[in-house]
Formats: sequence, C-alpha cells, structure tokens
Amino acid sequence: MSTSPLLSDDHRRWQADPLGFWAEQARAIDWIVPPATVLEDEGETWRWFPDGQLNTCALALDHHVDQGRGDQLALIHDSPVTGSQARWTYRELRDEVARLAGAIRSLGVEKGDRVVIYMPMIPEAVMAMLACARLGAVHSVVFGGFAPKELAVRIDDARPTLLLTASCGIEVDRVIAYMPLVREALALSAHPPAHVLVRERSAMPVRLSAPAELDWDTLVARAAPVDPVPVGANDPLYVLYTSGTTGRPKGGVRENGGHAVALRYSMGAVYGARPGDVYWAASDVGWVVGHSYIVYGPLLHGCTTLVYEGKPVRTPDASAFWRVIAEHRVNVFFTAPTAFRAIKKEDPEGRGLAGHDLSSLRTIFLAGERLDPPTLAWLEALVARPVLDHWWQTETGWPMVAYAAGLGAPPVRAGSAGLPVPGYDVRVLREDGSPCEPGEPGDIVVRTPLPPGNLCTLWGDHARFVDSYLRRHPGHYLTSDGGVIDAEGYVTVLGRTDDVINVAGHRLSTGEMEAVVGADPAVAECAVVGIEDGLKGQVPLGFVVLKDGAAVHPQRLEARLVQSVRAEIGPIAALKTVLVVGRLPKTRSGKILRRTLRQMVARADVAVPATIDDPVILREIEAALRARGVGRFGGAG
Repeated sequence: MSTSPLLSDDHRRWQADPLGFWAEQARAIDWIVPPATVLEDEGETWRWFPDGQLNTCALALDHHVDQGRGDQLALIHDSPVTGSQARWTYRELRDEVARLAGAIRSLGVEKGDRVVIYMPMIPEAVMAMLACARLGAVHSVVFGGFAPKELAVRIDDARPTLLLTASCGIEVDRVIAYMPLVREALALSAHPPAHVLVRERSAMPVRLSAPAELDWDTLVARAAPVDPVPVGANDPLYVLYTSGTTGRPKGGVRENGGHAVALRYSMGAVYGARPGDVYWAASDVGWVVGHSYIVYGPLLHGCTTLVYEGKPVRTPDASAFWRVIAEHRVNVFFTAPTAFRAIKKEDPEGRGLAGHDLSSLRTIFLAGERLDPPTLAWLEALVARPVLDHWWQTETGWPMVAYAAGLGAPPVRAGSAGLPVPGYDVRVLREDGSPCEPGEPGDIVVRTPLPPGNLCTLWGDHARFVDSYLRRHPGHYLTSDGGVIDAEGYVTVLGRTDDVINVAGHRLSTGEMEAVVGADPAVAECAVVGIEDGLKGQVPLGFVVLKDGAAVHPQRLEARLVQSVRAEIGPIAALKTVLVVGRLPKTRSGKILRRTLRQMVARADVAVPATIDDPVILREIEAALRARGVGRFGGAG
C-alpha cells in the first residue's frame, strides 16, 4: 500500500479505515433503506452495502426535483450532424423518463428483466437507460452500428425481453440504417426479444414489421408514468460487454448500490465537479465512459450533462470542441487523447480556438489510452488550463489512478496518470507475485476487495470472472496493464501487458517508444508494436501518420525516428523500421487498435474487429507491410 506524502487526505482516511470511509460516502446518497452492513467479503466474492435498498434513476432525477432543483438544466443534446439542439430540466427529464418506463413496462418488462439498447447518441438513449433503472430492469447497451453478429452474441448472452433502437445513426458524411442490422441480428439470435421499440428519426423513416416492431413515439404517448421500483444494492443495474481474449465477449455486471456511491464520490473527488456545473464527457453511451460520465455520474451529482452527436473534427472542422465548450459554458471536459491528436493534426496552431470564450472551463481530463507528453504539452499551452490524465477500465467503472482535481491534484508529471484514487490499493508485481521496486516495471494490480462500483462478477459466468481477473495474482485484481510506480507514488501505465515487448531479454515498453516517435514535429499519430525476430525474440515496428502539410521523405523520417529512439531509450530498443501510413486502425471511440496491428504483422488470418471505424484501413496497412517486406511478408525490415 502506498505511503507517498503526495496522497490526499481522503486516501489516508481510506487507508486508516476503509469500511468507515465507504460508510461515510454511502451516507451521502438518499437510500430507500440505508445499509446496516458496509461489506461482505468472501475472498473471490464481495458485496457492498448488501442490505441497502435504493433506485438509481430516483437518485439521478427525482431526488433533485424533491430537493427543489427541478428547474435546473439536467440534459443538453448538441447534434452538429443534424444541426439541432435540445434541453431538459431535471423535472422535464424525470417526467420523460417516467413515461418511457411506463411504455417499457407495457411490453412486459419488469424488475430483473434485461433490455438491450442499440442506439445512436440521441437523448432517447440516455432516457432509455434511466427508464430501465427506474423499473429495476437491467440494461445492456450495445454500441450503435455494431455488426449484426456482435449484436446477436450479446442478445443471446443477456436474453433480453425487449430491444430499444432507432431508425438510424448519423455520421459526418453518411446515414447508417439500424433496422437492417437489428433484423439480421435477431435472425441470427437463438433468444431474440419479443419486441423491438424503434425511435424513428427524420433522417431515415422506417416501415415497421408488426407485431414485434413498435413505434417509440406512439407507445410512449399513450403510456402512464411509473414510480421508481426499489431494488437491492447488489441487484444489477446494467451489463456491459467488453472484448475477451477468447473472442467471446465478457458481460460485466454493475450493481446499483456501490455504483451510485462510487460515481457520486468520483464526480467531486476526481473531477472537481460541483452540483450545477455543466459536465461534458465526449464519448458514447455504448462505452463505459458514457455509462459513468455521460449518464449516471453527472446526474447523480446534480450536474448538467451534455450529450454530443458529432466528432472532434469534420463537424464541421477542428473548432468543434471549442464551440461546444463556449456555447454551453462547460466547466469540466473529459475526452480521449486521440480526439485532441486529431484536432492537433488538422489545426496544429490552434487557430480554431479564436473567437471561442473558454472562461467557463476549469479543467480538461483525458483517459482511454496513454496521454503522450507532446499532446499534453500542446494542449496545456493552447488552453492555459489544467490538463489532467487519469486511468481506469470498463471493469472498474470509475478512475483507479488520477490527478484528482477535487482532492488537491499533485503536480502533473508527463507520462504518468497520477496517484491512486481513494479506495484503490494499486501495486506493481513481478510475474512470481513479488512486489516490484520503485520504477521497476511489472503487472499493475489492485488489492481486493475492489472498491464499490467495480465489477464483482460476469453475467452468468462467475468462474470466468475469477479466472480472468483474480487467478494470476491471488488476492489481487489483474488489470492486464503493465507499468511502474515511482518512489513518490506516481503510477505510469506502459500499456497492455502484451504491449511490453521482450527484446533480447529486455522488457521494453512500446508506449515509451511511441512517446519518442510522437514527439517528432512531422508526426501526428503513431503506434509501435512488437514483431517476431529470430535473433532477439522481438523487435519494435513503428507506424506513423504525418501531420497535414508535413514535407518529409519517408526514409529520412525513418532514420530520424530510429536515431531519436536510440538517443532517448537506448540501442537496445532496436527500432529499425518505421512505416508511414495514411491512417491508423481505430475503434469508433478513437482508440488505436494496436492488437490488430500486432496480429496483422504476425499472421494473415486476422478477423476484422467489430469495433473498427473503417475496415478499409486494414487493407492499406497490409499494403504498406507488403511493400516493405515487413513481418510475415519478409522480416523486420
């Protein structure tokens, strides 16, 4: 357990009395039946606040209305792809959600039933999640536009009573019809739901097939509103699927009680948000960030949450984020580093900021992938505001490591995600389970029991939960990320464990190499992966995307980057090959698909990831590999 003098008072209070600390945080929410027990811990199973009762939707909406804040703005929807905006107060949102819950109940959905939500970034997606929570139903959000096969797999695992969707999603330059995807998924499913409720959008009218497919607006208009249904603290709120190493998705279960306690705490402690603030997480409800910090966290804390249907660029240009922050007076902003790298690539001088008043903005938070020091420095200089990294996962649901704005954030150290957040006993272990020395890389783990709000099982498969997360280092949750903790307690995440490559017996972080490559003035984005080598075991291979207008010969750039890595990391890094490509493969949320790049280098039979934003990129990458004779096409170059 860390003893860093930089740790917050909250962290030290938690270390001294963990149960007392979480009992105190639990008292900050409005329980229907307050819990008498804080924790039941049975080793491989633990339950927080097991005898408490609550309703998460009531905490997020009704509570604020009852406290006299019903006229405060709760939800803003900003859609540059449709040129529209809309707003709801807490009272208006409560009433909309209560009526939608009535419509859902009329289709046979009751407490404990599952509902799959497959929707774009429209306000009805947020309302759908809250309506399920109001009924005590378990929602499972699947990213809108996922391939039918992937949707079908999730349907068969969750076995929902109902599927909620929309007629289409809208991207920058195209409209994506959802109903053909939904119908194909249902045809592939062994356990399709009885009904599909469809929100028709003006961009794509749809002809519904009775009796299974029903019109959203029609059903809601004739529904009666329903009151919140009491649920147990350990009753599931939602199931969110994440990729598994076997290719079979893992359905992480988030329970109601610990989730509400942890998210309310994190909004103030980590993000420094205050009730009444405008909080914007530029993500999607299909991901954990959307669950935690578009829907539940801000509303539990009494903030105004902003739902954005657009991109950081091309809606209409690289000034999009600045326009939204200024127009809606955003106080706290959270997005992924990739978003700002895209903005930096198109507008390296930051000219798009001109004319946009950012005086409301206090803090920018970044997470989802490694924050490279060049992007951090560029953004800090541009906005003159704190730019704070933090690190967490789908499994944890809220930050493990952060520069916690509400707790007196320590000085920012470029490359590090900060210090452990109260509740998390973060450690770094060697393969044999022994603790690493300060600065020594190893497996990042968290001592169990994990704090409230973290996963404590997988849907219908607790044995897989134990095998996936608790077996490798008994008594610890395995994050599957490697990293270091320095003498002052700063945690640096070096990347997924399989992103640490072994070059001639030396464990080297491809993340560190990416930091060096990404610092080159001609490089907009980069990825470094390991490639098999007969002599050294593995050697690194770099992929770079040039900044717009960068005039540099690829061979000269390669030589420069190789020399930079030698100078910054050492000759042992053995970077010799750097490929200039037009784009890098990414998920729809903007994460670079490094695992896919590794697979493409190593073998021909690479499945197209369901999460990829544009499969054409893979053919372009393969052509670049083939042209240089790299990897399976001939060696390391």
